[in-house]
Amino acid sequence: MPASTLADRLARRALELVDIRSESRGEAELAAHVLGVLRDAGVPARDAGDTCVLAGTTARGDRPLVLLAGHLDTVPAQGNLPGRVEDGVVHGLGAADMKGAVAVMVELAIALAGRPTALDVGFVWFGREELPVSEGALTPLLAREPGLRTADLAIVMEPTANAIQLGCLGNLNATWTFHGRAGHSARPWLADNAIHRAAEGIGALARVPWTVHEVGGLEYREVVSVTTISGGIAQNVVPGEAVAHVNYRYPPGLAPDAAEARLRGWCEPYGTVEIVGHAPSGPVPEGNPLVDALAAAGAGPVEAKQAWTPVAEFGLAGVDAVNFGPGDPAFAHRADEQVEVGALVTAHEVLERLLCR
Repeated sequence: MPASTLADRLARRALELVDIRSESRGEAELAAHVLGVLRDAGVPARDAGDTCVLAGTTARGDRPLVLLAGHLDTVPAQGNLPGRVEDGVVHGLGAADMKGAVAVMVELAIALAGRPTALDVGFVWFGREELPVSEGALTPLLAREPGLRTADLAIVMEPTANAIQLGCLGNLNATWTFHGRAGHSARPWLADNAIHRAAEGIGALARVPWTVHEVGGLEYREVVSVTTISGGIAQNVVPGEAVAHVNYRYPPGLAPDAAEARLRGWCEPYGTVEIVGHAPSGPVPEGNPLVDALAAAGAGPVEAKQAWTPVAEFGLAGVDAVNFGPGDPAFAHRADEQVEVGALVTAHEVLERLLCR
């Protein structure tokens, strides 16, 4: 297929998907649309329930099985609908994260239908990825579809600008409550100012340095941040309580319970910590020849993933997984979200070379 024709098809498909609104928990229409497009094109596909769609091979046979996986949901709109294609760029909600990648998956599934491939390939679309992992649709899908857990590699098509990004950071969220004693602001010595206590604790946490960890030859940064703070009930009342939200990102290889203990060690000398969300880190695949084959097929440089992605969910299910997708992470979740059509073409061609050798 000439590159220009492929570019046109990918641009049209990406715009079509952008214009089907699918903020988290509202993916049903898009899931039904993707399923209908695949079936109309003769692709063996099925509704796997709970806004999940499966196509192609979904259990390992005699050949290695590669899964291409992508989420259907987006963050809330920011005045960026409907989308548009302009000067070789698709603009609109989810273009980078990750409807451009979903378009690549749909077009690749259609292109490979009935065509001999060197590897077995399955396609996995799922919802609610932009919500906390406890609310996502992928982990329950992996539990009820055991065949998916036999895959040799899952390629999660998160935005990477067509680089291969290995592993992912753990994502731990906690509330940090500082306890004082309320009183009149004219007589603060009779009270205990919780916001002042918070200032002391947050100041100490701000002095925790970013730490670089090398895993599999790649560098991951361990970071901790206070992201919100609230406290006080009136201008003339010394506050008796203040609450901060803490977000902690930790590298592959650190066990979840050890990560929680580390965060508590930083915070609990100053206040009470309650873990409110925890998505473990994703492992770095070691010695998987399909990762090398993806690089040999023309994927970009191999990098560390300085974020959390569903590779962690595949890892917990025992499946090696990498991040590779056409979106530029710099445009993810922005009001001016966009993806270059040329990047869609590159992703399609790389994956086609990998699967067809």
